[in-house]
Amino acid sequence: MSNPSFSRSVSNRITKTLFITQAFFGATQVAAFTVVPILSAQMADSESMAGVPMTVAFLARSLAAYPIGLAMDRWGRRAGLSIGYLASMLASITSFMAVLGHSFFGFCIGGALSGVARSSAEQARFIAAEIYPPDERALIISRLVFAGTISAIGGALLVPPSGTWISQFGLPPMSGPFAVGIGLGLTALILTQIFVRPDPIILAQNFKSVNETHEDDLASRSIRDVLRIPNVRYGIMAMVIGQFVMTMLMVITPLHMNHHNHGTWVISWVIMAHALGMFGVSGITGRLVGRFGQNAVIKMGIIILMASCIIAPISPQFIPLAFALFLLGLGWNFCFISGSSLLSNALAPHERGRIQGINEMFVSFSAATASLATGIFFDMGGLILPGIIGLGMSIVLGGYSLLYTRTMEKKETPVAAG
Repeated sequence: MSNPSFSRSVSNRITKTLFITQAFFGATQVAAFTVVPILSAQMADSESMAGVPMTVAFLARSLAAYPIGLAMDRWGRRAGLSIGYLASMLASITSFMAVLGHSFFGFCIGGALSGVARSSAEQARFIAAEIYPPDERALIISRLVFAGTISAIGGALLVPPSGTWISQFGLPPMSGPFAVGIGLGLTALILTQIFVRPDPIILAQNFKSVNETHEDDLASRSIRDVLRIPNVRYGIMAMVIGQFVMTMLMVITPLHMNHHNHGTWVISWVIMAHALGMFGVSGITGRLVGRFGQNAVIKMGIIILMASCIIAPISPQFIPLAFALFLLGLGWNFCFISGSSLLSNALAPHERGRIQGINEMFVSFSAATASLATGIFFDMGGLILPGIIGLGMSIVLGGYSLLYTRTMEKKETPVAAG
């Protein structure tokens, strides 16, 4: 690297841009999430259809993840992010028009475009991580995840004023978040085009992981070969199972609380506690990874997820549920950031986009499956059954964690002996 100080300043500029654009994009997602179930039920004239656009978004996110990752490897990270922010704009425009035309089908199309945008935006944490040395990547990923805190607060605060503003033009108040989303998506697109330069894939060549060998050796690695790497498998499994457990309990908790006569403001505080666990402590997570390593923090996350699954069904009261949902978000955060760091460090720059795209596909499909299944489980056994399923999945991840630890200890033993 010819000029370390220059590269560091460029990396910092790109990371700040990614943080801002992620906060803008996330705010559009949170604001939309607030009104999507209500609008869906109204347009379809059936509450049973309220979750369909969200499921479509999850599935589209899963299907688009690999193509987006492949595009990032071939055309650069900036191009892939720009595709996502353009899709976000189109999603807001389509959803806005669907609300005006009372079109449920159009609303589902908007959901699909939103899923495509999300599959691109989820790569931002990896893009930021790859332009720093391997030992700093967990902390950088945690900073990008922290942008979700701003999104959660800002997105929720956008809904009332955007509704008031749009109603002045004689338009439905609930179309307001989508109108604002158009502007935020355009802003994110412009910022990406101006400030994410040079392309991060170029800078990533300066920060190869210690796990990487010569480019010629890596060029022939197939997807199957990469997925056989222990760190890759473990990182993906931590994110996929953590996402499944988190989604299963998080999605159904508002309905559970509604059955116990909690008002919307009480439910919103529980969800706020959950968002705080998911994003608010990300800086601490990065430091824990730096001190104890990814494996140890994933183990902490597993224990926390298990505790959440046990506590959540015990009582329908506000404080126990808020505590359980905070723990649920925290356990997800530990698994998500540590798993992302493991995955990023195990890959070469030219293969990160497609492999991370595959990871995003698995994570999105996991979320879609949990989102669909949790209603069925809840109908069969209340919150207890989703809690049991989540506990069982956490135990599975714990078992794999022990297997991974033994595998790595066997690899290190000959080195220590020598």
